[in-house]
Amino acid sequence: MIRGLDRLLEGHGQPGLTELCGLLEQLLDGRNVDGCLVEQTMLQPRSSRVFRLRFDVEGRTRRMIVKRLSPAIARRSELVDKRWLPAVGMSDHGPALLGSVAERGGSCVWHVYDDLGSCELDGSSVDRERVSAAIELIARLHTRFARHPLLGEVRLHGGDLGIHFCEANVRDARYALEGCRPAPEHAELHNRLLQRVDNLRRELPHRAQAIDRFGGPETLLHGDLWAINVFVIPTSSGLHARLIDWDHAAVGPASYDLSTFLLRLPPADRLWVLELYRGETSDAGWRLPPIPELNSLFETAEYARMANRLIWPAIAVAQDHAPWGWEALAEVDQWFENLETVLPCEKRMQAATS
Repeated sequence: MIRGLDRLLEGHGQPGLTELCGLLEQLLDGRNVDGCLVEQTMLQPRSSRVFRLRFDVEGRTRRMIVKRLSPAIARRSELVDKRWLPAVGMSDHGPALLGSVAERGGSCVWHVYDDLGSCELDGSSVDRERVSAAIELIARLHTRFARHPLLGEVRLHGGDLGIHFCEANVRDARYALEGCRPAPEHAELHNRLLQRVDNLRRELPHRAQAIDRFGGPETLLHGDLWAINVFVIPTSSGLHARLIDWDHAAVGPASYDLSTFLLRLPPADRLWVLELYRGETSDAGWRLPPIPELNSLFETAEYARMANRLIWPAIAVAQDHAPWGWEALAEVDQWFENLETVLPCEKRMQAATS
């Protein structure tokens, strides 16, 4: 019996706790052991959907992560763990999913994962050995899944993060912004965002051509490769990398993932990480384009993400007159203003190596 499950996530107002308790009891073999829930900690206070649990079972500590997901995202993540990664021999490089259970009414699904500890990458302080293990894994994922027969299934359950993602976000951002009726204090911001979106719309044919020419084969993308979603775990046989949080898994060019990952690293470290990725992918016959073309691909990925982030606050303003929407739009406007080139230009590279 696992004591204390009646207090699981108490006070957090979570749905599906009866079903989650049943799954935890099963995973911990609660019918045959004596244990108790010792500690529970919220890991994402803004979303209130990810928690770390610590149990004492027969005198041994067991840690798990529980995560509440929409049914569609839960299905996607399960396919990553049980079908897509195994299809390319990478079963042990995913998020260590132990089990899942749906809330009785179907409103959400709970996932239970092994707790991988505090082994996530620190993008602000680069450990070359750990980052190398991570980029080798990312390169292996991209090359093994390039043109894979399962990409149609990935696109169905995940989505498309290529040029269609950019085109759709630019159009939808324009539609939503057109529906806003700004007060005088927001008029300048509104006009500036419309101009940014219009500039992107004019550039779409050129960006589509660049992806077609330089983007390489479509592959499985993690879709959210922040450093915190990359774990590098010390083992007796060396470092072992895993990618967690596959909520945004999709099909697209590898540059989408690579842009996200590189931007989480200090600028001084991006070039050697890219060259390591270039070397790893060359073994599969890939030839990455020169740095100016890569920067263009990375810029397209970043603009697609920013256009996407314009849509929802603009809808909130246009439909619900939500004051927070203008604050969110101002934040995205600043992202446009602060967007940096991912990789140093040639002159800066020569200066750095001379």
